[in-house]
Amino acid sequence: MSIETASPTGFRLPRPLLPRPGIDLRKWAVIACDQYTSEPDYWRRVADEVGDAPSTLHLIFPEVYLDRPDAPARIEQIKRTMRRYLEQGLLVEHAGPIYVERRLGTRVRRGLMLELDLECYDFSAGSTSLIRPTEGTMVERLAPRIAVRSDAALEVPHILVLIDDAEGTVIEPLAAARPALAPLYETELMLGGGHVAGYAVDAARGQQVVRALQALAEPHACAQRYGLPEGAPPMLFAMGDGNHSLATAKSVWERIKATVGMDHPARWALVEVENIHDPALGFEPIHRLLFGVSADVRAALQGEFGERVAFTDLPSAPAMRQRLRELPPGRQAAGLVGPGERFAVAEFADPPSSLAVGTLQPFVERFVRQGGASHVDYVHGDETLARLAQQPGCVGLHIGTVGKRELLRRVVREGPLPRKTFSMGEADEKRFYVEARRIR
Repeated sequence: MSIETASPTGFRLPRPLLPRPGIDLRKWAVIACDQYTSEPDYWRRVADEVGDAPSTLHLIFPEVYLDRPDAPARIEQIKRTMRRYLEQGLLVEHAGPIYVERRLGTRVRRGLMLELDLECYDFSAGSTSLIRPTEGTMVERLAPRIAVRSDAALEVPHILVLIDDAEGTVIEPLAAARPALAPLYETELMLGGGHVAGYAVDAARGQQVVRALQALAEPHACAQRYGLPEGAPPMLFAMGDGNHSLATAKSVWERIKATVGMDHPARWALVEVENIHDPALGFEPIHRLLFGVSADVRAALQGEFGERVAFTDLPSAPAMRQRLRELPPGRQAAGLVGPGERFAVAEFADPPSSLAVGTLQPFVERFVRQGGASHVDYVHGDETLARLAQQPGCVGLHIGTVGKRELLRRVVREGPLPRKTFSMGEADEKRFYVEARRIR
């Protein structure tokens, strides 16, 4: 497909690769590489469970290992394994969309595999592209991912992209038709990840998907949806999870497109699309965990915000979280965990941002840059933060999240939110790798 014939809706029906029959899918599917970055024991358990079996573990670079001296050798091994899996026929091409069901306890989250056109994606702060970031992109995080993707034979996606389909016209008809769809894969997922199944979408239903997405992308409909003036650039797809992975794909594409031409497969990225109105889709906060803390975080906050910040000490992490829940609407606050068994709530008056994460992220970056802490990690889960932040030398910032119903309206009207504002579910709800796609 050339640029002249690219879909105005920024996507096309995919041709993914699936593990061939007979492969143990429980060992094949592993969680997104950017999860459990402060918990190396999780990834040791994954490696123990997988062993030498065919697995996406051997096709990705878990980011818990990014700072290790063997990183370049690990990246080269990943690329060799990709080529070997293709040569051995471990991956079989499937033509067409895949309807995905992810069971998480009693909830079933529904998605659709498509390929997005990177020519229609801009991850800059002022993006008005058809495909947009929902959060700021940390460009410094792209380098290791670019190293993995550059000259790689495959992509294995953990990207979740949102559509705003209040009437349920795209994915929901596939859910209703699921008994009539041909099964492609099904497995329980390791280490509490739930269950996943994929189904082939036939040609007729695939065309219904295309028409429904085209209707959502229509500029007049988009303007009405978000209260924008006529002629405003429409947004059809918004990043949910995997913002930095899609930004990596875009960066690699921009580097090579002048030499490979517009028909190259690296122009496209395989993603799972989900409806933000899916009741099974939960939004969770992403907390900040400071390591190597050598300065008083509370005193630093007082120095930064002066009389605009007030602290309330609490006896426990549950009491801290309860205090945050009881604050009146519009009151901006965050929890403090540590050092040790110390808990507090910081409340901000006249904050510089409409979201607590926007108020605190610049402070966190300055605190680390000025030597108050060695580094910061981004942690999913209230209990996980409370446990890790009580380790020696650590302090946690417990931060709330934006409601999912206001997320896309904010993005369209104000631009990307501060980096690491929200998470689609807890860590174990993230996408597990099953499908792959050729990008060479």
